[in-house]
This record gives sequence, C-alpha cells and structure tokens, in this order.
Amino acid sequence: MEIPPIVLYVLVDFSIYLIVTLSLNIEVGYAGLPQFGRVLAVLTGALVASAIPGRILAAIYGYPYGVEYSSYEYNYKVVDAINRVLESNPALSVGIFILTLIIAMIAGAFIGYLTSRPAIRLKEAYLGITLLAMGETLMLISYYYQPLMGGTTGVLVPDPFRWAGGLRFIVATFTLLTFAILILIFVELLTKSPFGRVLRAMRDSELAIAVYGRDIAKIRTCALMVGASIASLAGALNAFYTGSAIATTYTRVTWTFWPWAFMMLGGTGNNIGVTLGVLVFVIVKTIIVTYRGALAPFVPFDPVWLEYTFVGLAIVLIAIFRPQGILPEKPIFTLPRRKLEEFLGRR
Repeated sequence: MEIPPIVLYVLVDFSIYLIVTLSLNIEVGYAGLPQFGRVLAVLTGALVASAIPGRILAAIYGYPYGVEYSSYEYNYKVVDAINRVLESNPALSVGIFILTLIIAMIAGAFIGYLTSRPAIRLKEAYLGITLLAMGETLMLISYYYQPLMGGTTGVLVPDPFRWAGGLRFIVATFTLLTFAILILIFVELLTKSPFGRVLRAMRDSELAIAVYGRDIAKIRTCALMVGASIASLAGALNAFYTGSAIATTYTRVTWTFWPWAFMMLGGTGNNIGVTLGVLVFVIVKTIIVTYRGALAPFVPFDPVWLEYTFVGLAIVLIAIFRPQGILPEKPIFTLPRRKLEEFLGRR
C-alpha cells in the first residue's frame, strides 16, 4: 500500500519540529529561560551533517575533502560518488549516520554551554536578545564563509538512506518519526525526574532554590546544554532528510518562533500538550501550503505568505484567549495524590 506524499510530508515536519519544540520546552517551559535563539543549535546540527560525514567518507575513498569539498565545482561530484558507495553499503550508511548524530549532539551541547555563559548573568529580555543575536551571527557566518557549508550556494549532504532505493523517503520518514518518539519519551522521563523538579523550582523561584543550596548557574547550564543537544539532533536529521544544506533556510522564523507557537498552542511545560500543538500546527500548515493556490482569489496578498500569517495570528490569539495552551501544565506531587490528600486532611 502506497503512502500518500502529503502524509509523509506531515510526518517529516511533525518529527523534526517535535524534537525542536521539546528541546525548547525544556529550556522555556521547565527552566523558565527566554530562549529566542533556538535556531543556533538547529543550525549547529545542520553544519555537522553538511561538513563532517562527507569529508570523512571523502578522505576514506580518496576524494577531495579539504576546502574544495564545499566548493560548488567539486561538492556535487564528490557527494554523488559517496552516495554511490552508500547505496551498496547499508552498514556503512547506518554507521556514518549514527556517528554524525552523536557528533551533532556533542556539538549542540557545546553550543549550549557557550550560550550558558551570558545566561548566568543575564535574565529575561536581555538573555533572549543575546541568544537571538547569537543565532543570527552563526547563520551569517555559515552563509558567507564557504568552508563550513558551501556559503551562498550551500552543499549536498551524503544520503545515508540511499540503500533503501525506491523506499528511500518512507524509510527516512519513519526513521525521523522513531527518533521523535524516543526524544519524547526521554524528555518526559527527564522532566519527571529530580532534575525536572529542580528546573521547575528554579523557574518558579530562584531565591527559594538558592536557599536550598542549589547552584543556579549550574542548573541553567545543564538545561541549555540538554536543550541545545536535542535541537542539534533535529538539525542534523533535517539536513540528512533533505540531502542538502544552506544557511539561509535556518531562519529565526521557522526554527525559533514557529516552535514557540507550537509550544504555546499545546501547553508550555506539558510534553504531551507540545506534541499535540506540533501536530495541529503541522497539519494546518500543510493544508495551507498544499491548497494556497486555490485560496489566492480570496486573500488580498500573495498566498505564499499565508502560512506565516497563520502562525503569527495563532500566536496572538493564543496569547489572548488561551495563554495556558490546549493542555496546561499539571502539578507533579512528590507523594501520590491520595496520600497527600490524606495527610492534608488530617491536619
């Protein structure tokens, strides 16, 4: 049974954005940090996927892997030759795929550590603006410095799913969906762990958590490192799926503000709510993109801007009418609710 392309499109977008939004929820929903630079970690993952696996394989098989690897004249030739090798070697494909994801997450954690330095001293809008500026800076450097990811022309990315042949997009889609589900399980367990309770306590009252001897700077650093590591994984997966990467596709709109909209719709601080929010937004966005041509006579502007208008309008309406989201955050009790009620009833 053939899966309709629109279903695959929804699943891919859902998987990638769910990973990114869950990472944002750790930092914003649970730690209370104003993370307006999510694109920074996502772009880091894309940089790793576009710069490292191709160079490793090029060096192994004797192709150019230095500065010329990312040049327009050589890149498509080298990557095409690498893909022919990967097509006949599934084990190598899976190996280089997993290795790249590991490196991407390590790089993301390092970026999270770097961004935690200003987070130690800055709060609220000041921190948000600083993180936003960091994301824009990395995007501009990646766009104008060719050796990273091809500069203004971008680069092709080795295809670790080439061995699947005609089932390539189906295999890739369900691989991404599997990673998204695993990240959802991990984040849900993490936020229900003692570390998750510490994040909530810091969000609600830094003074109270400091009184109990907790290191605020260390907690912020850990939250930013974990969140950035997960977001970097999404960036690498996106680059592998699309098979190419160029810095200008990683904008603050699609990789920072859209995840904010998804999180706000679903419910900040609620991972299941975030999942629902991402799914609803992705389905509606896909419908708009698919049928915006038919809507052209009914809108007073170019329908290409419909999806951006929808997201912006949704953010405004959510903030006004449903700021807590579809599924608001639920309190978590250290003791079972029944025992807690019995204890309070006896007092």
